[in-house]
Amino acid sequence: MVETPGMRWGRKAARRLARLGSVRIGPGLTGEELARVEEQFGFEFADDHRSFLTAGLPAGGGWPDWRYGNPDGLRQWLALPGKGVLEAVRFKGYWASSWGARPDGVPDAEDAAADHLAAVPWLVPIFGGRYLPAGRGTYGHPVLSVYGADIICWAPDLVDYVLQEFGEGNVGKRYEYDGWEMSASAEFWAEYLAWSALEP
Repeated sequence: MVETPGMRWGRKAARRLARLGSVRIGPGLTGEELARVEEQFGFEFADDHRSFLTAGLPAGGGWPDWRYGNPDGLRQWLALPGKGVLEAVRFKGYWASSWGARPDGVPDAEDAAADHLAAVPWLVPIFGGRYLPAGRGTYGHPVLSVYGADIICWAPDLVDYVLQEFGEGNVGKRYEYDGWEMSASAEFWAEYLAWSALEP
């Protein structure tokens, strides 16, 4: 198999996490296990995320258990970013520019937004409320932090994220930088991120 940049990126993040020694890491997911997860939940991991999980599956509180986890719980976790967008449509008047005219009435707007979201790349949980955009053939996405309707860039990529979230002296504390200038690497999420940054 030819090694791709995304594969190298994911393995680098996995090595960094293992060296930090703060997280229990089990055997990595096999190709068959990854295919089962993707078929079961309807998305494809980004290349760096896939490589990260094949190098070793982090375990413990806050980590999605793609091997033995409760499917309903994982579905709910995957659904949280979309629910946050629908919350923004309902309560904050959000409407993506690519969606055309906003329907009159909140229920119709929510229904239309849900239809549009079905075509948007999923955000896939890494740990807790931190997510990477899905998409085979992609890598190097910024890590996004999702809390309800609010989304911010938490780290410029998966490799840096590992140090920011789990590095000694940095647990749970993101570095100071102007995250709003970072692209979300997926058109819809980049637009939503810019909108979220302007919300009070």
